[in-house]
Amino acid sequence: MADGPERISVAGIDALLYLPNPSRELLERSLRVPALSPGWKTSFKARLEQNMEQNSSQSGNPGLAASTGPPPAWQGFRTMRVARLEREAASVVSLYLEEPDGAPLPAGLPRQFLVLRLRTRPDGPMLLRNYSMSGMPGATNYRVSVKREMNGAVSSYLHDHVQAGDVLEVSAPRGGFTLGYGDAPVVFLSAGIGATPLLAMLHSLSSAASRREVLWIYGARNRAEHPFAKDSRGLLQTLVNSRSRIVYSKPNSNSNSNDKLGADYDSAGHVDKPLLDRLGVTREADFYLCGPPSFLRDLTAGLKTWGADSKRIHQEVFGAEAPFTPGIARASRPPTHAPAGEPGTGPQISFIRSGLTVPWDSRFSSLLELAEACDVPVKWACRTGVCHTCECSMIGGTVSYEPDPLEPPAAGNVLICCSRPSGDVEVDL
Repeated sequence: MADGPERISVAGIDALLYLPNPSRELLERSLRVPALSPGWKTSFKARLEQNMEQNSSQSGNPGLAASTGPPPAWQGFRTMRVARLEREAASVVSLYLEEPDGAPLPAGLPRQFLVLRLRTRPDGPMLLRNYSMSGMPGATNYRVSVKREMNGAVSSYLHDHVQAGDVLEVSAPRGGFTLGYGDAPVVFLSAGIGATPLLAMLHSLSSAASRREVLWIYGARNRAEHPFAKDSRGLLQTLVNSRSRIVYSKPNSNSNSNDKLGADYDSAGHVDKPLLDRLGVTREADFYLCGPPSFLRDLTAGLKTWGADSKRIHQEVFGAEAPFTPGIARASRPPTHAPAGEPGTGPQISFIRSGLTVPWDSRFSSLLELAEACDVPVKWACRTGVCHTCECSMIGGTVSYEPDPLEPPAAGNVLICCSRPSGDVEVDL
């Protein structure tokens, strides 16, 4: 109908987002087009930043899919030895993992996760679980901290049976919930075992002698269920601009286990929005959240109504993430399950976050269709390998694409909407 500013066609704009090797000059021009929405401009800004970083290790298209960190150090699983175990709380134990020959390990970022693959009995199925790394980045070993879950087959096995010297199958560090750069104040908000990934970030700030303002806010039931208390206090003392607030919801007051106000904890109650006001927290901080689903849901909503910029709110979800299925009304989601009908005869497909492993069935045209048949939460939009909404980490295995995606996913990732397994596959869903 008319030529707009910069005179870029619709086809040209599409090509900048979807096709490889975009022109830097066109990307810069696209950011000056007033008709483009903030979402498109954010995608083009991400592509431009990648274009300008000549030595960037990032692969894939950051304009289509959010970064999930650098490519994994290895594909699939490798054998690692349990160097030692440490009891962190009544229900939490840390495992220190190292190479059997003592060789150095590729550094993990604060905070990434590892996937452990094991059998709890010799004739039992192979089970996979992902656990956040909680140690210092660049250490000679990897530390993961595991909470014993009620009826948790793997967590109970790790607590009761694994000993120093045992070997486990371990994936490379994965994940994109990492500490961002900058000088803004950092507020860590966690509860329960949710402190695990944030502790790794605290290690990173301490090792860099960061001068950023750091506020550590943590909620637990009582001292017996407060992991990493000594670790977090020690790390905070190494930072010149740090403070903390420990909140117990049900502090013990009996003579055998007396939780001391001012020593073990700072106040009784919960981590919530009114607490931020009492502490005088700035809305210009970067907020990192991790904890139970209700904790994340309520606190994230509270931060937004309180006035925090949603772009500064970062959270890590244990377990399956929320689905994204455009055009389909949201309904209650049943527990994950094997697909209806006779089981398939193909390779094993493991949805790690959902704790489900099922055989592939050729009646499905893609991993996405299999996941939907199992009620595994998924994200998709185009379903043809164009938009990358469905892109997720592939922990192990290989796939073939049909149709071929317009642009391949980042190294170590998979587009589930147009892929079929070539063998056993483990995906982070």
